[in-house]
Amino acid sequence: MLATTLPPRTTDLFDQGLELRPGAALLRFGAARQRPAGRFSWSGEGAAAWLDDSRGHVWTVGGAEAAAGLVLRAAQRRPEEVREFTGPRGTDALVARHLPVDAVVEWAFRWTVEEPPVQRGEDRVVILDESHHDELLAFLGEHSPAYSTGPGSAHVSLWCAIRDDEGRMVACGALSSLRDSGAPLMASVATDAAQRGQGLGAALTSWLTRYAVRRHGFCTLWQLADNVPAERLYTRLGYRNEDPCVAARITSD
Repeated sequence: MLATTLPPRTTDLFDQGLELRPGAALLRFGAARQRPAGRFSWSGEGAAAWLDDSRGHVWTVGGAEAAAGLVLRAAQRRPEEVREFTGPRGTDALVARHLPVDAVVEWAFRWTVEEPPVQRGEDRVVILDESHHDELLAFLGEHSPAYSTGPGSAHVSLWCAIRDDEGRMVACGALSSLRDSGAPLMASVATDAAQRGQGLGAALTSWLTRYAVRRHGFCTLWQLADNVPAERLYTRLGYRNEDPCVAARITSD
């Protein structure tokens, strides 16, 4: 049964030890242990939730039923602020029994604390600076138009690329960060459509992962659930796959 009362606001999302369980890496890596000023967060009954009020996004981990209960109560108590949510797989169907939901996307939140095996072509990776932003924007627009993070994003600490023998960009990627915790997040990895299947994405992904692990001790990323080639690559590079998630938008009646 879904929760009928909202657990009290808390300054500690980690008082249940929930972040230590399989399937709760999003809490362990994604939520700052010291509550940022103004963050609303709740925990209890095997779930935890926190609100990114800049986006109107509720993040939840734990059991789907308990997580859905937190989403529903947050939406009822703060209807002008809560517009979307991410939770364990199945949360969307439970929330949809009570509120209209659309734009459902299934993801996996993946992470590693180990440097990956060295991939062929990693030595071709070069770090880019602001002077390459227009080039990056054009490359992403052509080869990965649905990219998640663009040049100039405030949360990106590094852009890198691979070039061919003539100096043309053939792959790129970024190291960004999760907003609440600042945890390293790989983003916008893209390969020239005409050169896919040559290991360029693997080389760039491995390089970025190694960079993050050496500087931060771990790396995280989001993977679309139906992206089978990406799933195989991330598994080969050592990324854990214990956190199947779903994101959705709460719509107006």
